[in-house]
Amino acid sequence: MGVRLSPVTTEFLQSAPLRIVVTQRLEASREALFAELTDDASTWPQWWREITRASYTGPGPYSAGAGRSVSLRGGVRFVESVLVWDEPERFVYRIEETNLPGAHAWMEEWLLTPGQGSGTTLRFTMAIEGHAALELPLQAVRPMVMRSIRQAMRRLDARAQQAS
Repeated sequence: MGVRLSPVTTEFLQSAPLRIVVTQRLEASREALFAELTDDASTWPQWWREITRASYTGPGPYSAGAGRSVSLRGGVRFVESVLVWDEPERFVYRIEETNLPGAHAWMEEWLLTPGQGSGTTLRFTMAIEGHAALELPLQAVRPMVMRSIRQAMRRLDARAQQAS
């Protein structure tokens, strides 16, 4: 498929040379949001438009240790491993392999905390280490990436509210 990435641990979420962090207050409960994030990976393209296909790679039930396969617009593909599945508060996965040139390590975290009053505060962290040919362009398009994440969060919130 491509390049095998470094098997970083969750400490990488704080130490990565490139971190994109987006925090947003949502109306849905943590339980409903966590279920939308984890129950059926194939629904991700419905709320995150840059994803064209996502699936778990093995029989359920799914938890930490599960594999996922994700394809993005433009042909980028990822093979992922779920590292943390702490329902309903934390979902972390690491990219194991990708066809994206220049990537060395990549991890993403969804952290769900109770919102003020009702709802949920959702923080998404994308942690990346790569060659300058990857990191510099990602820095340049950071505002567009953050906008895409915020839009995905709003659509995720709408789905979770409908489901609950």
